[in-house]
Amino acid sequence: MSPSTSSDVLARLPLRADLRGRTPYGAPQLEVAVRLNTNENSYPVPAEVVEAIAETVREQLSGLNRYPDREFAGLRGDLADYLGHQLTPEQIWAGNGSNEVLQHVLQAFGGPGRTAMGFTPSYAMYPNIAATTGTGWIDGLRTAPSGTFELTAEHAAGQVAEHAPDVVFLCSPNNPTGTCLPLDVVRAVYEASTGIVVVDEAYAEFARPGTPSALTLLPGRERLVVSRTMSKAFALAGARLGYLAADAAVCDAFRLVRLPYHLSSLTQAAARAALWHADVLLATVEELKQQRDRIVGGLAGLDLSPVPSDANFVLFGGLADAKAVWRSLLAHQVLIRDVGIPHHLRVSAGTPAETGAFLDAIGTVLKEGR
Repeated sequence: MSPSTSSDVLARLPLRADLRGRTPYGAPQLEVAVRLNTNENSYPVPAEVVEAIAETVREQLSGLNRYPDREFAGLRGDLADYLGHQLTPEQIWAGNGSNEVLQHVLQAFGGPGRTAMGFTPSYAMYPNIAATTGTGWIDGLRTAPSGTFELTAEHAAGQVAEHAPDVVFLCSPNNPTGTCLPLDVVRAVYEASTGIVVVDEAYAEFARPGTPSALTLLPGRERLVVSRTMSKAFALAGARLGYLAADAAVCDAFRLVRLPYHLSSLTQAAARAALWHADVLLATVEELKQQRDRIVGGLAGLDLSPVPSDANFVLFGGLADAKAVWRSLLAHQVLIRDVGIPHHLRVSAGTPAETGAFLDAIGTVLKEGR
């Protein structure tokens, strides 16, 4: 008898019925010369910040026999100072990446018998996190008359009023389109909703000048949540620190669902040291924005259709066979992202050399295809 495969064993295990047939979320992790598929910051952590983080973490090592500060009070204070807007530490929550923070939102305010809603195309983890928390998912739609994947206040609020979800996700800048939401959309959705409204601002630091943050809307809106991350602009994807700002009572709700001591002493120390050197870490943001705009111009020059972006990536269309282009770019040692939108691909802004390699490669690929 042939040995059982992992899939055979999984089929026999008493897995939850709603998880059967699902595939794990994750972008390809391939060893290629140019990796521009996961919106990471291509610049390494500067040496002075490496030293500061190492020293701050080192100070925690002898005390690892004790549990970390369960309330991560120092970190919450530093995050409140960074965000500004007169936020207090009591209004800040953090987790191991923004995905865990969003999971806390659904654990507290979603769950069996409740629903969450997002507007496709958007961050693919929203429905995944909903599924893992037993929350029903409602797929809202964007308008796309000009290929910019707009979401208007009237259109969004109408869908929210129709479906009455318990949690609404608004992504701004939106992943994968890179587009920011006008604040009138957030206001309209909040007014149409009776549940929690999450504005995911993971890429906020890359927005073009004059783009307002939903943080300005927090006063007086006790059901509004604004989430951020240190993975992108802060170049700390490997440290796994996401956070949000909300009414203090919302943060109290998360204490009911978080695992005990969920943020390790080392994570807290690394994040605090990074925040103390925010000016150094964020120095690469303007460089990445320049490369993003270079990509938009370069793709337009190739008769493709890049979507104007406020993030550190660009979604572009006009491809007859997006999957074939993705494979051809990979053959040229350039890895970008197929986000599942027909005729479109997404590329992260990288260093000048990486951006140049991508533009050269796609120019060659398109020429070969024609």
